[in-house]
Amino acid sequence: MDAVLYIHGKGGSAGESSHYRPLFPGCAVLGLDHRGLTPWEAGAEIRAAVDGLSGGYDSIMLIANSIGAWFSLQAGLNGLIRQAFFISPILDMEGLILELLRQERVSEEELRAQGVIHTAFGEELSWDYLCYVRSHPIDWQVPTHILCGGRDELAPPAAARAFAAGHNATLTVMPNGEHWFHTEEQLRFLDGWIREKTAALWRNDFQDI
Repeated sequence: MDAVLYIHGKGGSAGESSHYRPLFPGCAVLGLDHRGLTPWEAGAEIRAAVDGLSGGYDSIMLIANSIGAWFSLQAGLNGLIRQAFFISPILDMEGLILELLRQERVSEEELRAQGVIHTAFGEELSWDYLCYVRSHPIDWQVPTHILCGGRDELAPPAAARAFAAGHNATLTVMPNGEHWFHTEEQLRFLDGWIREKTAALWRNDFQDI
């Protein structure tokens, strides 16, 4: 039996994994309630979860949403994951931080001097976080399928295209999709995307028997 591990985004929960169970018949679909707020903390939690599953299943697949995808990229999962599905993933964290600084009209020098800046939209921007991002370039060799919305301003399709071009990844863009896939139309598109991508996977498994 294969396992599917779901990594939620900000404000999400492991319970969201229940949506994907009908899409992966015959698999154990599990969710991780990671608590870490930094890539080094959450990445360690994700790696520990994958290590814990490795001995009990034939293979492990990953579904990661929003910042959950970014945390997964920091978890050292090469060679441990059969296939990954990224939904509205944050893939250019440095670009996102710099854009948020621009919106706040704060320079990098000010961020470095203050260490942490509390923004008007309720987020914290951290100099240590930015330094971590710059000193830990992405090393991701897992076959990956990416879904993003054409109207996603938090994780724009351009970042996903750049990532897909440099990695073993496919990219699907829902033209009127948002960052949060939640409407009936968006969820139907998401489910169809997963069924399409897993169909080839199941065919390969059948041919290998």
